[in-house]
Amino acid sequence: MKLYNITAILFFTVIILAGCGNSKNNSIHDEDEKTNVDAIVFTKKQQNKTDFAIEDVRIEPFDAIIRTAAQVLPSQGDEKIVTAKAGGTVAFSADFAVDGKAVKAGQYLFSIESGGLADDNFGIRYAEAENEYNRAKKEYERKLDLEKDRIVSKQDLIKAETEYKNAENIYNSLRKSFSGGKQAISAPMSGFITKMLVRNGEYVETGQPVLIISQNSNLFIKAELAPKYFSALGEIISANIHVMNTNRTYSLEELNGKILSFGKSADINNPLIPVVFQVNNSIGLLSGSIVELFIKTRTNKRAITVSNDAIIEEMGNYFVFVELTDETFEKRTVTKGTTDGLRIEITEGLSAGERVVSKGAILIKLAQSSEELDVHSGHSH
Repeated sequence: MKLYNITAILFFTVIILAGCGNSKNNSIHDEDEKTNVDAIVFTKKQQNKTDFAIEDVRIEPFDAIIRTAAQVLPSQGDEKIVTAKAGGTVAFSADFAVDGKAVKAGQYLFSIESGGLADDNFGIRYAEAENEYNRAKKEYERKLDLEKDRIVSKQDLIKAETEYKNAENIYNSLRKSFSGGKQAISAPMSGFITKMLVRNGEYVETGQPVLIISQNSNLFIKAELAPKYFSALGEIISANIHVMNTNRTYSLEELNGKILSFGKSADINNPLIPVVFQVNNSIGLLSGSIVELFIKTRTNKRAITVSNDAIIEEMGNYFVFVELTDETFEKRTVTKGTTDGLRIEITEGLSAGERVVSKGAILIKLAQSSEELDVHSGHSH
């Protein structure tokens, strides 16, 4: 009887221990499944073939942002308006009278012919200037000879010399631009034609604008803000410029830019406050175009931020891919705050010290979709 009891006890002990061992193995297996259930594989080989990068999540200073639209404008000195020096009809060459045409300083632009016009006839003005120059020159030379014999006073000689010099300057100025009975107009600087203001053969008055030349190298970026931002304008430290047609964002420092001014008052007709930045146009900005501007104002705020490219949107929700290992990543839901055009504030979902994909997040999303559609994978992520 005692032997039977001992045998029974040993049998049930073995069964219990075996069950515990299986339970432990099952627990480890379940834990592995739990660890890997959200893991997306993106191998080093795949990473090296693409524009891929990972960054550390960090808490850093994050300035207050004023987000607005702004217009690109030519700066003073970057643009010249070419005007008619006399009244007459404008004549362009057939391949020249187009917007966007590149020109060089001193290059012939167009001519103005005033022949047949009774008023403001350039040919008549040129002839009069030439006659006056010849008359003044002879008079000065005559008095210069007489002064040697003290027949004329020094004062009369000085007056004759002044008249001669003035007539010479006028004559030379007209002579440079007068050829074949026409007034020739040249480019005052190198650049390109941004706008033609008259048509070929059109009559123009003296001083009337004919075309505009721009170098497009130094530009203004002008925004107009609501009065509620006025108190923050004195704390502007920089800005980021998002160029919509290229989908690129540049910092003010990259464009060697600076803030020029902001309005100190508003009126009933225009209650908005202008803010003007100046940049070097090293990225091909188009004068007159609209850009998105992220104006940065100084604060003591610190926040968790990631690159804008780290964020993926799906159905109104936002995600990042957090690195688990060198080749596996977790898709993590986050709550985003404001952006400065380059980096974005994360208010929930990330902790400092984690690592996220900052470039190529869309590639991991595609890799995830590929795994989900793989019928041989045995499970879906």
